[in-house]
Amino acid sequence: MLAHPRERFHSDLTLTPAMVSAYAHAAGDDNPVHHDAAFASSTRYSRVIASGTHTTALLLGLTASHFSKGCAMVGLEFWVRFRRPIYADETIRLEWLVIKVTASEKLGGDIVELRGRIRAQDGQTAVGAKGRVLVTDRL
Repeated sequence: MLAHPRERFHSDLTLTPAMVSAYAHAAGDDNPVHHDAAFASSTRYSRVIASGTHTTALLLGLTASHFSKGCAMVGLEFWVRFRRPIYADETIRLEWLVIKVTASEKLGGDIVELRGRIRAQDGQTAVGAKGRVLVTDRL
């Protein structure tokens, strides 16, 4: 078994407005709430926020980084729920918990069920997530 139930892993990251803007532009997201401080100050968020694709990519990327240290991993499915904004100038914590590991002879590895979240700087959950990945010795 390459993953273990109740296994936890996390990463802390400090976002910057430049990082948030660059990612949004690269993803084709021209919404000014991700780029323009003056515009963002007139919105309900009051300041620049990270795009949902950016925060989701960071969370999903953590699974690949974690499992690829000792084996191979491929994502099977992920679900996310946005609960509150993540601001372009805050430190966030990306977290995952392994819920269940099931051997799959057909796929040649373990199906790993995960629950994850992104905690904002104030400790509140900003993004909740569920996922299933295949962890194996080979792809």
